[in-house]
Amino acid sequence: MGLLDFLRAFTGNWILAVTVILVLLVVLINGWTDAPNAIATCISTRAISPKKAIIMAAIFNLFGVLFMTLVNATVAETLYKMVDFSGNSADALAALCAALVGILIWAVMAWYYGIPTSESHALIAGISGAAIALQGGFSGINGSAWVNVIYGLLLSTFFGFLSGYGISKLIVLICKDMHRRKTNRFFLKAQVAGGASMAFMHGAQDGQKFIGVFLLGVALVEGDVSTHVFSVPIWLMILVSLVMGLGTSVGGYRIIKTVGMDMVKLKPYQGFASDIAATIGLLCSSWFGIPVSTTHMKTTAIMGVGAAKRVSSIRWKIVRDMVLTWVLTFPGCGLIGFLMAKLFILIF
Repeated sequence: MGLLDFLRAFTGNWILAVTVILVLLVVLINGWTDAPNAIATCISTRAISPKKAIIMAAIFNLFGVLFMTLVNATVAETLYKMVDFSGNSADALAALCAALVGILIWAVMAWYYGIPTSESHALIAGISGAAIALQGGFSGINGSAWVNVIYGLLLSTFFGFLSGYGISKLIVLICKDMHRRKTNRFFLKAQVAGGASMAFMHGAQDGQKFIGVFLLGVALVEGDVSTHVFSVPIWLMILVSLVMGLGTSVGGYRIIKTVGMDMVKLKPYQGFASDIAATIGLLCSSWFGIPVSTTHMKTTAIMGVGAAKRVSSIRWKIVRDMVLTWVLTFPGCGLIGFLMAKLFILIF
């Protein structure tokens, strides 16, 4: 669908308008509450001021969405094909809107309590719960696409931790005979580049997920999803990247404090190690079309970096609260998506 065709449909179809607005609100909230994870470490070590870091993150989020979607949009396609919203298009749109409302509620609540939850997992669980409600069973779920989700969950947990641990140990080994003041200056500068790369990969991963859901909503308005050809127009990449950048510019300071300051007290080299570890994991997963949580990847990398120094340096109470939220995200958002879809279908 071209931009002019989309604008005509948007202004002439209130159901499409509501769906698009909800998707863009979720993108905005993601930029506001999820993207700050990318710059939490470089702010916590004072490598860059919060204001400059947020501007940098907004810009590189935008570039990440544009570049990765142009080069390899498989993450967006995975989200697009993850659930079955075929059948009555009015009911399907009601179910999709219900899932998006549930995701918004979950994300804002997590932000309020300063807990870095995963909007990616909230999105996946929410639309899956809505699809189950719509189809009356698990036939609404695409099992092969969900296998990629499981891969992503394992990758973000184990790769993030192990790579953070390994890179941190490697840096200590390389720099053991160097002057600490010089290495600190170097890693403070390197952290700015690390934060930029994390913001870029956040846009590359999360931007694609929301593009997939956006296209799903458009396909439902146009007719049967199964006959709709998956294609990402340039104007949609720009729109999603701008909205995500706007959300990032608001700044999720509560999340920054939890991830970058409360969980582990980081030194510049540790912040750099966690950024590089998470960036590598996100780059690999994005290239192979595996939807992963940028929040999980970054926070587990920080845990690995902390453990490389000593396990006791990790504040396990903070970790416990985060892990509990992560564990509850899938069933919680799935249930919210299911119940709200049933309610929306009944009402509309």
